[in-house]
Amino acid sequence: MNLIKVSIERPIAIISAVIMVVLFGAVALQLIPIQLTPDVNRPVITIRTNWAGAAPAEVERQIITQQEEKLKGLENLHSMTSNSSYGSGRITLEFNVGADMGKALLLTANRLDRVNGYPDEADEPTLDTAGAEDSPIAWFVLTREDGNTTPIFHYGDFVEDIVKDRLERVPGVSGVNIYGGSEREIEIVVQPELLARYGLTASSVVATLRAASSSISAGDVDEGKRRYIVRTEGDLDTVEAVRQVVLRSYQDTFTGSVARVTVGDIARVNFNYKDPSSNIRVLGDAALAFNATRETGANVIETMDGIYKAIDDLNAKAVPNAGLKLEQVYDETVYINSAIDLVRQNIWFGGILAAIILLIFLRSVRATIIISMAIPVSVVGSFVAMAVLGRSINVISLAGLAFAVGMVVDAAIVVLENIFRLKEEGKSPAVAAYEGAQQVWGAILVSALTTVMVFIPIMVMELEVGQLFRDIAVAISVSVTLSLLVSITVIPALSRRFLRDHDTDGSDTMNRIHLPGIDQFGTGFVKFVMAFQAIVVKRKIIAVGLVGALTVVATLGTWKFLPKLEYLPEGNRNLVFGIIIPPPGYNLDTMTSIAIDVENSIRSLWASETGPESAPGEPVKMERFFFVATRSNTFLGAVAVDGQRVAELIPVLQEPVFKEPGTFGFINQPSLFGRGIGGGRKIDLDISGSDLNEILAIAGQATGKMLAVFPTSEGNQFRPRPGLELGAPEVRVLPNRTRLADNGVSVNELGTAIDVFNDGLRVEEITVGNKRLDLTLKGPNNGITQTQGIASLPVVTSDGTILPASSLAEIILTSGPTEIRHRERLRTITLELRPSAGVPLEQALETLHAEIIAPLEAAGLPSDVKISLSGTADKLAQTWDAMVVNLLLAIVIVYLVMAVLFESFLYPLIILLAVPLATAGGVAGLVFLNTVIFQPLDMLTLLGFVILVGIVVNNAILIVHQTLHHLRVENMHAQAAILEATRNRIRPIFMSTLTSVVGMLPLVLVPGAGSELYRGLGSVVIGGLSLSAVLTLLIIPPMLALMEKTLEKDRKHNQELRARPGLSDAAE
Repeated sequence: MNLIKVSIERPIAIISAVIMVVLFGAVALQLIPIQLTPDVNRPVITIRTNWAGAAPAEVERQIITQQEEKLKGLENLHSMTSNSSYGSGRITLEFNVGADMGKALLLTANRLDRVNGYPDEADEPTLDTAGAEDSPIAWFVLTREDGNTTPIFHYGDFVEDIVKDRLERVPGVSGVNIYGGSEREIEIVVQPELLARYGLTASSVVATLRAASSSISAGDVDEGKRRYIVRTEGDLDTVEAVRQVVLRSYQDTFTGSVARVTVGDIARVNFNYKDPSSNIRVLGDAALAFNATRETGANVIETMDGIYKAIDDLNAKAVPNAGLKLEQVYDETVYINSAIDLVRQNIWFGGILAAIILLIFLRSVRATIIISMAIPVSVVGSFVAMAVLGRSINVISLAGLAFAVGMVVDAAIVVLENIFRLKEEGKSPAVAAYEGAQQVWGAILVSALTTVMVFIPIMVMELEVGQLFRDIAVAISVSVTLSLLVSITVIPALSRRFLRDHDTDGSDTMNRIHLPGIDQFGTGFVKFVMAFQAIVVKRKIIAVGLVGALTVVATLGTWKFLPKLEYLPEGNRNLVFGIIIPPPGYNLDTMTSIAIDVENSIRSLWASETGPESAPGEPVKMERFFFVATRSNTFLGAVAVDGQRVAELIPVLQEPVFKEPGTFGFINQPSLFGRGIGGGRKIDLDISGSDLNEILAIAGQATGKMLAVFPTSEGNQFRPRPGLELGAPEVRVLPNRTRLADNGVSVNELGTAIDVFNDGLRVEEITVGNKRLDLTLKGPNNGITQTQGIASLPVVTSDGTILPASSLAEIILTSGPTEIRHRERLRTITLELRPSAGVPLEQALETLHAEIIAPLEAAGLPSDVKISLSGTADKLAQTWDAMVVNLLLAIVIVYLVMAVLFESFLYPLIILLAVPLATAGGVAGLVFLNTVIFQPLDMLTLLGFVILVGIVVNNAILIVHQTLHHLRVENMHAQAAILEATRNRIRPIFMSTLTSVVGMLPLVLVPGAGSELYRGLGSVVIGGLSLSAVLTLLIIPPMLALMEKTLEKDRKHNQELRARPGLSDAAE
């Protein structure tokens, strides 16, 4: 079927098909989820095990080491890291890209089931495939109303039962995480004197309580027609049930009377709240915080609409009734809406500018409208494919559509311009429409294929970057494919119908309008190019010199000015977030006092205190400020009144935070793509070994070198994990086994007594109503406030004696690790570096190797200590290798596609000379952009060079294809064919290039949310297109001239074919 002929003969069918495509696209747009960034499948499983009150060394020894031993041989496991901290342990398993995560999760769970012997107080491990670093879409805070004096952490159950339950019912919400609350518990406050009176010990009370709380199924009994299930039910599910547990009973042998001692006889049993593990302050007020995370693939806009309604419902009754105020402090949709609005605006601006360029060239409103039809049809129609392929509307996919605006008119321009040319030669609109599309059909097909097929390696790339790029690849590929269909169906059909017979000059019904200056420049430029080519084509020496010089200059320029690599752009989200590592041993009260000091130092920048407007030279005001103090780390964050200036708050917050001696940390804008604190620009230097003291010594040396090379005064940020010293103060109780034996006390009984009377011991987790609560045994003093008090803690022996702990053990003050990290089962200290914005990651990595790693290795490392780089460093290396391979694959694919069109392996080599010219132009565009605003060569920007490979060859394809047409069809001699093809293709080349450039220009020039993501990509594509359009005209004709003999052979061969009966069609 001849699609072009059918389109001309049946224009109504074509118009109807176009309308249907647009309608289907509009419907599909309603079904596509809207998100900030594309979903990325991370092959990561996180295992968490909580053990309240346990020191890091105990967590490592009794939990983490056992789990790692069982998990080490997992199939497809790429790396294993772990953290043992106060009260919890975490193992992170990263699998190879492309691994079956369902199978990996099942295998991991099976391996964990083999681990036995967990401590009694430890919880069962939990598995999570999402990762704790997934960004929430909204944050909220609860504060007390005036007059409410209830401690804020007492409202943890309210948030858990009321707020969390309501929000998790919103479609699209996967979970709600609560911070700052405290759990309820049933506490048993025991008196040591009463224990001694009744001959009980803390250990015996714990053992009895654990044995008393149990429910056991015992099968069933059949009686008559019924089956009865047998259960022994002895759960401790009320306070009264706990009080009635008999700890000891004694029967008098003479009287037969029985004496019983219950828990109620020796202890007070009641509900209470655990001590909070963190303090949260929002603009100086104590608060609770919680966030909402979305389900994978959920529409963030629709999900947030549901959350808004839920918050309104809560604020209508439940929250004020509890004496609280609920406010939203972060909303991801604000950035999403801003980014979408900006791209939508850029699409309109780009489309209008492209139409203006077309109007200037064509001087025909009808012709401009005909070509402009390609924009809405291609862009809107692409939504159908995005919906079918399961893609989302996000900043990346919208940027792809915005780039496509300038590209989708290229094929339409070539077809319509060729139709115009034939009309000017006197052919009727019908003939001109058919022959004009037919002549260039092969060229525009290959041009579209080269543009689309360079994305094939990107689409199958499984790395994180590949998954992010998939959306932009789909958006551009589908748009360009649709534009190809439009150019060979809609354009000929509309040209036949709307371009009138007497419009032989290309106007509507009037003579061509002259534009002073533009016409003269265009005519002069064409004359100059043709005069220049007439000389070069005839003189081979000049041709060789010109081609060689341009290629060498372009290659050298690319090599000289190509910037160092970055990983991913970070975006400009209106949030500054930081994690602070204080000196070891700081407690929660100290951290809270630091928070108050920081608040006082920046209070003048709070919009709620001094108004939203900033004075000249003053940093932007803060709309929100929060501070989260925990026992080990501290988190803080701020939201600016003006989101575009939020980065100004980073140095403002660094000054008061880091003035505390020995404080490290990161304060930065969270990356849209990077995971965890530090975002996508964090480099991890891992120092691993078996001896903690050895790796601490090496880490100290590396830190000194790192801070000398990357001083924090220049904007670099640094933190060690877990720390550079065994600095967590500890009180260690060293049992005297002789004294213990003399008093009939075991080491376990000693440890249990100290745990009970100091901090309280978790006996069991019991069910009260529909809640799971801890049953905790503790002493009457509610914890020791001085280290000397440990020595006087009571130890009750079985014979009723109360001894101080110091009489049974030596008590010393020492220090231990605040956290123990493992990497591949070796103890590891990780030095995390976030270079300043002006230092590319590749440069920072080179400096780390040269200035830190190499000198340390040269000086000699202990035999079992090794130094390695991980984190973003690993990802950058993997992604760069993959991108280089993809770039080479793209060039090979483009070459083979062109070989199919030209039936030659030689002609495509000429066209590929446009690639280094385009690369030089891309680098030039990036260099020029950096004179205005800093723009690194991140992976999204690097994608611009891959895109260039597919589109810059289009102009060269037009010249070579037209030359071969003149040779093979019109029997022109080689030199004449080259010059005629150049003359015929100057206008379409510059029309398509200029429309593409101006269509993309708003993406580079217009600032706003999300523009920092695709600004570099746009500058590369615009620079490459612009330079290659000019240089293609200078380099392709001379290269063809150097192949004059080959072209003449081709011409003669085709003439011979034409002369043979039955082979004339093959010659064409």
